[in-house]
Amino acid sequence: MSSGAPQKSSQMASGAEETPGFLDMLLQDFPAPLNPEDPLPWKAPGMVLSQEEVEGELAELAMGFLGSRKAPPPLAAALTHEAVSQLLQTDLSEFRKLPREEEEEEEEDDDEEEKAPVTLLDAQSLARSFFNRLWEVAGQWQKQVPLAARASQRQWLVSIHAIRNTRRKMEDRHVSLPSFNQLFGLSDPVDRAYFAVFDGHGGVDAARYAAVHVHTNAARQPELPTDPAGALREAFQRTDQMFLRKAKRERLQSGTTGVCALIAGVTLHVAWLGDSQVILVQQGQVVKLMEPHRPERQDEKARIEALGGFVSHMDCWRVNGTLAVSRAIGESQRGLSEAQASGVWPAAHQGFREAVRWAEGICHALG
Repeated sequence: MSSGAPQKSSQMASGAEETPGFLDMLLQDFPAPLNPEDPLPWKAPGMVLSQEEVEGELAELAMGFLGSRKAPPPLAAALTHEAVSQLLQTDLSEFRKLPREEEEEEEEDDDEEEKAPVTLLDAQSLARSFFNRLWEVAGQWQKQVPLAARASQRQWLVSIHAIRNTRRKMEDRHVSLPSFNQLFGLSDPVDRAYFAVFDGHGGVDAARYAAVHVHTNAARQPELPTDPAGALREAFQRTDQMFLRKAKRERLQSGTTGVCALIAGVTLHVAWLGDSQVILVQQGQVVKLMEPHRPERQDEKARIEALGGFVSHMDCWRVNGTLAVSRAIGESQRGLSEAQASGVWPAAHQGFREAVRWAEGICHALG
């Protein structure tokens, strides 16, 4: 993935001009809310959701749906934010799904500090109700579009290329979110854009989860306006904790490294976990922003050994004989979860101008 400098104001106005027409077409295609027997226009995110997952998962549904219909990005983000906010203000207990007997038995074996009840919601019913909420907001905005949905924003040149290589399935995910402020209802004068790449291993679940929840958790952090890098660091840790709970419930085994960048005004903030990388290109020159976490680094090797693990060289450097990265989301079985979550280091570079490039695998091969 690469992104370049924002474009001029002549391109900013196009989204505002397209907004009324998009809402007209959307409501023509969906003239009424969904009935219980109607098929969903999107795929529900699994069978159940915990309450802490609702905001990110519903926002992902709406942004994917509106994006597939070519909605102007500011409108898609603002419409999503309003629908999600309205739904979260309602009583979600009607969507509560009772745990299966085997899940209740597993909870009895948990430590005392993990015995806080987890409310699980039926994802299918919630997704249907959310679409109807989105439909209602679109109908209201057809009459009068709020300023936030019509506001111009910087237009970023973004190019994305992903290949599966020899794996059976694509295990990586990326995020391109120029309308960060609109998606989370941020009204301060600092313009923000978010980009990320997550390199999954052992399956796609962890990478997909991080691509949905890291930026959502970053937006929730109260220090985001004053310490964006700290908010990103905390977001990685929070996402890891959330995914480990989901992995335990659903018996998932995958993990992911990741790198993300939040461009706030003219400052670039970067956070990473593992060997995913980002580089800054300024006037044709590469500016190094980070040092990827790899098992062969002496400080990483010492940290792993202090946790009771080991690093050995087989076909490549590996942790405990299996994992080829030293930090990742979703690796609790190796006893490295806490250290990995706390090992996301911030970096900031003033005067962002040309291009930021994210790479999974390329930088390691060329380095």
